[in-house]
Amino acid sequence: MNSDVKDLNLAQKGQLRIEWANQNMPVLNIIKRRFTREKPLKGVRIGACLHVTTETASLARTLKAGGAEVFICASNPLSTQDDVAAALVKKDKIATFAIKGEDNQTYYQHINATLDAKPMITMDDGADLVSTLHSERQSLVKHVLAGTEETTTGVIRLTSMAAENALKYPIIAVNDAKTKHFFDNRYGTGQSTIDGIIRATNRLVAGTNFVICGYGWCGRGLAMRAHGMGASVIVTEVDPLKALEAVMDGYRVMPIAAAAEIGDFFCTLTGDINVIRKEHFLKMKTGAIVANSGHFNVELDLVGLEKVCTKQRMIREFVQEYTLTNGKRIYVLGEGRLINLAAAEGHPSSVMDMSFANQALSAEFIVKNKGNIPMGVMPVPEEIDDEIARLKLKAMGIKIDTLTKDQQKYLASWEMGT
Repeated sequence: MNSDVKDLNLAQKGQLRIEWANQNMPVLNIIKRRFTREKPLKGVRIGACLHVTTETASLARTLKAGGAEVFICASNPLSTQDDVAAALVKKDKIATFAIKGEDNQTYYQHINATLDAKPMITMDDGADLVSTLHSERQSLVKHVLAGTEETTTGVIRLTSMAAENALKYPIIAVNDAKTKHFFDNRYGTGQSTIDGIIRATNRLVAGTNFVICGYGWCGRGLAMRAHGMGASVIVTEVDPLKALEAVMDGYRVMPIAAAAEIGDFFCTLTGDINVIRKEHFLKMKTGAIVANSGHFNVELDLVGLEKVCTKQRMIREFVQEYTLTNGKRIYVLGEGRLINLAAAEGHPSSVMDMSFANQALSAEFIVKNKGNIPMGVMPVPEEIDDEIARLKLKAMGIKIDTLTKDQQKYLASWEMGT
């Protein structure tokens, strides 16, 4: 099998870790059982550019159970779990191209290796696969029915492509499903980002100033967790409504230039570039810890940082020390890449259960509706979102009420009032 992973001897360890994660993914397992019976993806080639983790392995197995031929590469150079990649190749016979710490050239070689399979469905996390296909491998577009996108950054990029009429096939914005961003982005990112920062640094969060750049769903989740651990949370924002929400949620809000002077921890979660720039690094106090949990490392101006740096050293795994021209020392975690995957294991499997259930059911939707999906970026169909929520509640043993006929009639009418 044409694959590129670090070491196939890691497969048994990966297999056990996949099994452990899969125990807490009941919705995806329900879908997998149905896919095994019905084979809705039979004959479909799926090219996936996702974080190669234990949870992603469960998705890949579900897609294969549905009859698909699956090809996977990493969506981030530091997010791959090498034992999982080995298990996918050795145990599941799924073509995998991912090595933790791969350089930029290898990263794109792996994307192109996935595209060599001529995918009929693309699954992306950040839109690098789709972008490469549209810019360098345009001859392959004719094979693609549609695609899905997992994260906010990717949806932003793909929406921009659609607005410029550059997008050549439809994309389902899995990221925007309610069962994805309300849970994965908030609770998954909140917990896993704290996990990554603590694993990398072993520093106490309580009693510190924790600066969060961006108050979207990911920022909200991190603020919740940092506050819960005893930090004084500071939010920086450019959106007045989100800034106001942060204030009403009990956090301090200020510009990054002001926050830079007092922060102990900094974490960007915006999806934009150069959120923390060299002038901000220079204002930070010695010992400041800087991380990113947005999609790409461009949220931190690392080029600008190097220009005001006199010395660098790796002081511990995933912690790079920068001595600045003013003598201060600051610490960047995980090369500025997703800290929850660079230094930890990403989101807990219970939230990825819903995210990847959306991926699996969206792939089925694409096959069932091929040729009838409008061009552009579309939401996950509401019936898929609702079904995933229903299955999740059922798996948790939670029952809810249903509307009576009178209640349904009242909500559907305009005549009935007081």
